[in-house]
Amino acid sequence: MKTFIVIGAVNAFLAVALGAFGAHGLKDRLDAHYLEIWKTGVQYQMFHATGLLVIGLLFGKAAASSLFSWSGWLMLIGIILFSGSLYLLSLTKIGPLGAITPIGGVCFLAAWILMIVGAVKHF
Repeated sequence: MKTFIVIGAVNAFLAVALGAFGAHGLKDRLDAHYLEIWKTGVQYQMFHATGLLVIGLLFGKAAASSLFSWSGWLMLIGIILFSGSLYLLSLTKIGPLGAITPIGGVCFLAAWILMIVGAVKHF
């Protein structure tokens, strides 16, 4: 329970910090296209930071369910792959990094499915 709450809170903090950095530190250094890519990374990081917080709270209501555990770890992996690849793509403009992004998206989708199954099974 505590692990996912901490990981979620750290990622929420990072999303706010990276969003501010993008808005203030990168606005004059990136063209609009790459700044939008950066914003997408921040947005999805915050969505899934919130998902991690929910996972942590669900652990408090359901006995240590492997469904919720896998969901949380997949959200974290998704943040790293999806948002991380978008941040790198924005800064480096190396197009092939965009090929990593969908892998993170699949992790996000799998994480939400596991959360749904866990909720149906335990509540």
